[in-house]
Amino acid sequence: MHTRKFFPISLLLEILALVVVCQSCTWLEPSVEAGAVLFQDDFSRVTSGWDRYMDDTYITDYAEGAYRIGIFTPETSAWARPHLEFSDVRIQVAATKVDGSDNNVFGVLCRYQDAQNFYFFLISSDGHSGIGVYRDGVESLLSGDSMLPSESIFQGSTTNNIQVGCIGDELTLYINGVQEIQVQTTEWSQGDVGLIAGTYTQPGTEILFEKFSVLKP
Repeated sequence: MHTRKFFPISLLLEILALVVVCQSCTWLEPSVEAGAVLFQDDFSRVTSGWDRYMDDTYITDYAEGAYRIGIFTPETSAWARPHLEFSDVRIQVAATKVDGSDNNVFGVLCRYQDAQNFYFFLISSDGHSGIGVYRDGVESLLSGDSMLPSESIFQGSTTNNIQVGCIGDELTLYINGVQEIQVQTTEWSQGDVGLIAGTYTQPGTEILFEKFSVLKP
């Protein structure tokens, strides 16, 4: 003969009360699954933590639902970050040149340690791309002697979707869904993320960034 086991009435009442109270609760998983959003910003709130700065050289600031990096002088780079800390990540952002020469650079940072040490992923409005590093304040490309031509880049003022992977010792750049460059490096395993833009001989570039996301690989 089988014996049925029943919950005590008091325990059932406690469970029912918990369900009623927590109908609007969001339950968090004990571990973050691949593809989960670790950080996301549509730049609609100017208090979300990104740098806000302007001088005669450059501006980094929110701009009506986007984030703006404008460079006013030649041979200048500027970047901004949300002041967070991540290890392995995938990053994606939509970027549009709204002013200036097509001979520019713009993109994404990862594993930012300080202003002299971080990785960067760049594309240009004239159709070139590269992955590089600031190491003790010295800038160098990891993907070659110079920026590489890319047919995946929408040139001029068309919006480009930039995706990068900072996973283990591999850095990977995707442009509009196409994998362009992958390099290996071992300096840092974690750090902040961010956005970057720069000029060459012609000043006056302005880039707007939208829909910034950091995902678990």
